[in-house]
Amino acid sequence: MLARIADSLFWMARYIERADGIMRMLKINYTASLDKSGAEEFSWKPVLRLFSTLNDAEIEAIEKDSKRVMHYMIDDRNNHNSLFNIIKSARENARGVQDHITLEVWSCVNDFYHDIRSDQVYEMVEADQSIQLLDTLLKNGLLYYGTSDITMPRGDGWSFMNIGKALERALQTVDLLDSKYSALQYDLNAHAETPYWRFLLMSASGYELYVKTYREGLNGKHIAEMMLLNTDFPRAILYSIVQLTRNFEKIRSDRNIDSYKEIEFLIGKLRSTIRYTDVSTLTQEGLKNTLLNTRSELYQISNALNTYYFNYY
Repeated sequence: MLARIADSLFWMARYIERADGIMRMLKINYTASLDKSGAEEFSWKPVLRLFSTLNDAEIEAIEKDSKRVMHYMIDDRNNHNSLFNIIKSARENARGVQDHITLEVWSCVNDFYHDIRSDQVYEMVEADQSIQLLDTLLKNGLLYYGTSDITMPRGDGWSFMNIGKALERALQTVDLLDSKYSALQYDLNAHAETPYWRFLLMSASGYELYVKTYREGLNGKHIAEMMLLNTDFPRAILYSIVQLTRNFEKIRSDRNIDSYKEIEFLIGKLRSTIRYTDVSTLTQEGLKNTLLNTRSELYQISNALNTYYFNYY
């Protein structure tokens, strides 16, 4: 497969996954912002630090204003990480490889773009209908995932799409855990109110699985264990790395075997590190370093893929 084609398929899937993660985070945090029972006024600062390039002063100017945050994160044309620009980038990548994706997949991505650029998006945010808006947009993502799964041929293109999705999902989970646990000084035994943990799990669509798996209630150690190591949980870091491994194995070729082996080593090293992490013995410094090193190694893998598989200039 040509490097340009592989690159576009990789990034199309990666952008869709990024949008999906941001939408879930926005929906759960918007719901939390409506809860007036808390002792402190809700702040969007953690979300803005995670998903924006705003400086501290700019964040402080809007952190208590949900409507401004929604506009900034959903339809702001000047925010390169807004949903509008992310979906626009996904569509641009899809448009360049229409011969390598099914008509149904192209239609999903194209419709997603036209929905996010609709005037109705601005109007719904202004009317305080952000949850309804995000539910509608999330369905676009679910339609893309289902359509891709049942229509795409299982060739190299499909593998590159899944590699992009797995990398992005792993990074999203690392960032989510880092954001939440850094506020607790990475202490797995730290006390936090039930809504804090519930919203964390709901941001990753993991609340139902958690309550079915653990009977002792919500606590930081079990949540970290599930989101790091549970291979039955689609947003666990280890699950994503396993999917990354399986899909990378499918693009093995004798033509670039040395490059393949270098990336295979990076993926295998990260998989082993995460797999043999013992959450029960993790110190505060240990959790912080685990997340820091995992993020760094995921970026190493992404950069290596770019160098050896997508470098067509």
